[in-house]
Amino acid sequence: MSFTVFLGNLPAWVTADDIQSWLNAESLVADAIKVIRNPETQESKGFAFIDAPNQEEMQAIIRRFDHAPLEGKLLRANPAQPPKPRVYGNGKPDDRAQKRHIVKRPNKPGSDAPKSAFAAELAKAL
Repeated sequence: MSFTVFLGNLPAWVTADDIQSWLNAESLVADAIKVIRNPETQESKGFAFIDAPNQEEMQAIIRRFDHAPLEGKLLRANPAQPPKPRVYGNGKPDDRAQKRHIVKRPNKPGSDAPKSAFAAELAKAL
C-alpha cells in the first residue's frame, strides 16, 4: 500500500530540500520527496509528492500542510491519487503497454501521384 501525499500550490522556488527541512522542523518523516518539474525547462510545476513510511505519518503530514499559508497562497495536501490514463482526442485511453503498429497503405492502383505538394517537390528533387 502506498502512503504518498500530494503537496500542491507550491511556489516555483520550492525544492525537495526545502520540503525536507519543513518536515524536519515538524519532526515528520518522509521516505522520499519528488518536486515535479517541466522536463524541458526544469521549472517546478507547483506540486510535489511525499512518500511517507506509514498511514499515520501520511495523515500527520496532511494535517500539518493542508491549508498552510505560504507567500499569500494556501498549500494543498491530500493523499495522492493513482495517475489517470491519458486519453487521446478520439476518447480512447492511451494504452502504452500495447504495441502500436503503423500500417502503410499502398496507393490506389494506377496512382503513383504524390499525396501533397511537399511530397511532389520531394519526388522531383529525388
